[in-house]
Amino acid sequence: MIVNFAERAHNHNWELDPVIRSLLDTDFYKLLMLQFIWKHYPKTRVSFSLFNRTSSVRLADMFATREIVEQLEHVRRLRFRKSELVWLAGNTFYGHRGIFQPEFLEWLEQDFKLSDYALTVKDGQFHLSFDGYWPETTMWELYALSIFDELRTRAGMKKLSEFDLDILYARAKTKLWGKIERLRGVPHLTVADFGTRRRHSFLWQEYVIKAMASNLGTGFIGTSNAFLAHKHDLEAIGTNAHEIPMALAALADDDQALKASQYHVLDLWQRTYQGSLRIMLPDTFGTTQFLKSAPDWTADWTGQRMDSKNPYVAGDEYIEWLKTRGCDPRDKLVIASDALDVDEIIGLHAYFGGTLQAGSTPHDLRSAADFQDPQRWVPGRRIRFSAGWGTLLTNDFRSCNPQGGNEFDPISLICKVSDVEGRPAVKLSDNYAKALGPASEIERYRRVFGTAGMANVPLVA
Repeated sequence: MIVNFAERAHNHNWELDPVIRSLLDTDFYKLLMLQFIWKHYPKTRVSFSLFNRTSSVRLADMFATREIVEQLEHVRRLRFRKSELVWLAGNTFYGHRGIFQPEFLEWLEQDFKLSDYALTVKDGQFHLSFDGYWPETTMWELYALSIFDELRTRAGMKKLSEFDLDILYARAKTKLWGKIERLRGVPHLTVADFGTRRRHSFLWQEYVIKAMASNLGTGFIGTSNAFLAHKHDLEAIGTNAHEIPMALAALADDDQALKASQYHVLDLWQRTYQGSLRIMLPDTFGTTQFLKSAPDWTADWTGQRMDSKNPYVAGDEYIEWLKTRGCDPRDKLVIASDALDVDEIIGLHAYFGGTLQAGSTPHDLRSAADFQDPQRWVPGRRIRFSAGWGTLLTNDFRSCNPQGGNEFDPISLICKVSDVEGRPAVKLSDNYAKALGPASEIERYRRVFGTAGMANVPLVA
């Protein structure tokens, strides 16, 4: 069924329209990390903090604290459904059945709960934090981000007439179709939806993935959203994120243990999942230093996700590192996931998936027809490439508002682990602008890990 978005928004008149419909409405990697945390760190206390990096957007002026509390309390009352637990238990993920242990699934069914939270307002911004045992706090991240994103969307829609809403969604659908049309038929392209954390709304994300699945065929390989993967029989995509290396680094007792913690995470992860799900995320404290000091066994991993570094540079760096370790890069995988849109996806696919001919650049290839021209591009991958398409897939309403303005433009909301057992958590990133943590600790981490290969790049939502 195609949703009439304009009519649904215009007729929105019930007391609570839940943003989160299921505890499975989260990124798949959160469930994988939750099992890891449940197994190894069940009594570790952590805090998460949500804040708005787009400070010019005053969220507290857009909707009331009461609306957030209602949504958070609704999520706390949810429980995993039997059908969802059966899916987690019996489905095949990444070619393996039984990734989730029976004891873990029993804990999800009987004992899983979400921690309490603290919500305040200061200078036009909400400040939301979660404190408790790690298994009780970690899942709040995606739920909270989705709630804030969708409440902002609803606040903007309340200012529009039904006709305005119809135009808004007609323009967004046209924009989405234009992107899909450019990707259709591009040889060997693989794209996944990574857009849960910054989505316009749940229903729009669902519409987007159905459109992608219907029109890209095997080029659309799945979604990071576990609920939508379950509902629509799609592949659930995801492995791990910055949260775990940040937490284990905070637990390190000295600088030597701090430097080693980034590899201890990977060793513990591969032992937990018996050699499966081996995609590295090396940019938590800087990719260049990570690869320089990485143990030999890390070269056996399937590939890496490139987050905050220029993906062309990061991919080339990984290819050269693999060669020095005696590995054929063509057998490995790089996943780009930061601020991607259709131009970048096509360009990266052209760059890593074949050979650009004389005079051609990655950005010269615009559609499937360009890949058929041997004067511009010849197939033959240097490394396997896949795109994790996020914000600008599920929340690209830029210039769609018939009343003008940027009220529906995506913003940069984040929810990250802020301290572990009373110690501050830090993320350096390959982008200076994304560093998180107290200034003194960021300085210490940069002294320990160095700053090689890092850049200062403006943030994109």
